Amino acid sequence: MKIKDIALDGVVRQNPVFKLVLGTCPTLAVTVSLANALGMGAAVIFVLVCANVLISLLRNVIPDKVRIPAFIMIIATFVTIVILVFEKFLPDLYDSLGIFLPLIVVNCLILGRAESFASQNKVGYAALDGLFMGVGFMLGLMVMALVREVLGLGQFFGIELWTGFSIGMLTTSAGGFLVFGLLIAAFVAASNAIANKMKRKQKALAVQKVAEEQQKQSTPQKSEEVVAETEVK
Repeated sequence: MKIKDIALDGVVRQNPVFKLVLGTCPTLAVTVSLANALGMGAAVIFVLVCANVLISLLRNVIPDKVRIPAFIMIIATFVTIVILVFEKFLPDLYDSLGIFLPLIVVNCLILGRAESFASQNKVGYAALDGLFMGVGFMLGLMVMALVREVLGLGQFFGIELWTGFSIGMLTTSAGGFLVFGLLIAAFVAASNAIANKMKRKQKALAVQKVAEEQQKQSTPQKSEEVVAETEVK
């Protein structure tokens, strides 16, 4: 397993927001502002990395019959740490995120990575998977929030960019679903275009390789024919 593959899977090929469509509830709820999206993304990265590492360390100790409750307890522990830190040092962000901070415990992304990856791989790989999946999730939130805050409120990280023009509907639930759907469509279209381009490139390289091998095989035969003709003369 290569680090590059883990990174590409987390950020692009299996992007949690636009490809796997996990964590939809916080994606729609907190992306009205970039500050909220950044805070939620950072919290998820912390919980993902720490939970993946601990679950990977205990993967041979936790019995199969209780692995899901054990995973949830581990995730809940790190979520509690995040809540306490936010409440103490970032009270405004804590109040803004509200119920969605404790709901990280039941985020399908975190439990899914614990079950499908961390519990089956070594600690280093599990940590990297948590990091890049978390980064992919945060980037997805940031893109959503960028569209909704800039176009919906005319602001950027709370700083007013202009007045007199804003699409207020984008800050509503319906607007969130609209932006989410359009971004998913754009992401899938771009991913498919890149994948098709890579396939065509690989096919062209394979054809070129076959042609080179055939040319190499035919070269000795031509040389032998030339030698034979020379001997006859």
